[in-house]
Amino acid sequence: MTVLAIGRMVKPALAAADALADQGVGVEVIDPRTLVPFDEASLLASVEKTGHLVVVDEARECCGAASQIAAIVAEKAFHALEGPIRRITTPNVAMPYAPNAERHVIPGEERIVAAVLSLVGRTHKATA
Repeated sequence: MTVLAIGRMVKPALAAADALADQGVGVEVIDPRTLVPFDEASLLASVEKTGHLVVVDEARECCGAASQIAAIVAEKAFHALEGPIRRITTPNVAMPYAPNAERHVIPGEERIVAAVLSLVGRTHKATA
């Protein structure tokens, strides 16, 4: 599984990769460092190898970098995909100010793990 994480999302993506490795799911985490210029070659090579893509971005679901990155892969490596591209983003809602509410909308390790497991045909058991 290829997981491309943007900015602050790299840390939860790496934590998710560790948790998934414990469950026998291999994950390549890509940190593009910059979006302009964007390292398309590394992403496309990883997707060619894994056949899957999850893009994690703290930005909103609509019109964000995750959508652009998904479009790049759909246009240039569709033949390599073994399943749908999944975007893990902040939903298109008003951002709450309370930290406990904010945690429910900003992507984190749990959402990444659940998305990857759903793509490989497994279910995720939430932890307390």
